[in-house]
Amino acid sequence: MRGLFITFEGGEGSGKTTQIQRLKIWIEKNYEEFSLCLTREPGGTEDAESIRRLLLHGLVQKWQPATEALLVSASRYEHVVHVIKPALERGDIVICDRFTDSTHIYQGFVGGISGEALDGLDQLSCNGLVPDLTLLLDVDSNVGLARTIERGGSEGRFEAKGEAFHQKVRQGFLARARKEPNRIVKIDAARPPDDVARDVNSKVKKLLAAHRFITKASNQ
Repeated sequence: MRGLFITFEGGEGSGKTTQIQRLKIWIEKNYEEFSLCLTREPGGTEDAESIRRLLLHGLVQKWQPATEALLVSASRYEHVVHVIKPALERGDIVICDRFTDSTHIYQGFVGGISGEALDGLDQLSCNGLVPDLTLLLDVDSNVGLARTIERGGSEGRFEAKGEAFHQKVRQGFLARARKEPNRIVKIDAARPPDDVARDVNSKVKKLLAAHRFITKASNQ
């Protein structure tokens, strides 16, 4: 049985890392034993992580959006070939922090690269691979940026792009969710993490049920 591919999207500080870890724990608690693959973009392999460092560190203006799109797509190709597709072929559940939607928003909707150009890069890097479910964690961009400042960390190149940039990122994600409602589910991420996790688990539960993943008898 082919596995399932779940992605998390959202602006900076939307809580993706926290919710991915919570979802992992919930799945392991409630479903029969199988393998989970948690990964992220840019990154996922040693070489792809080196591209991540190029993208997320340094001066805000050091790359043009087209350069960013090409770098992300190169990273994605390695990620898909060496991590995601093998895991899906084994029947694993793959949970990924960002995927092609982020490229279409950051480099496309905000950066100005055409959808057609990005679709071509997707075809090259993914060869038709599309997530089964995308969970969009939506939060006001100013709230999200405040969270990132509180959290700290060194990957601050995109965080430093300014308030207007991040407001447009949010607008882009919301527009993409409206365009693809059967795949992308918007979740209010401004609420406490427990409330967000309940909604995440509910959406994933429906997906797992549709694909006949077996719950543990004690938790049915």
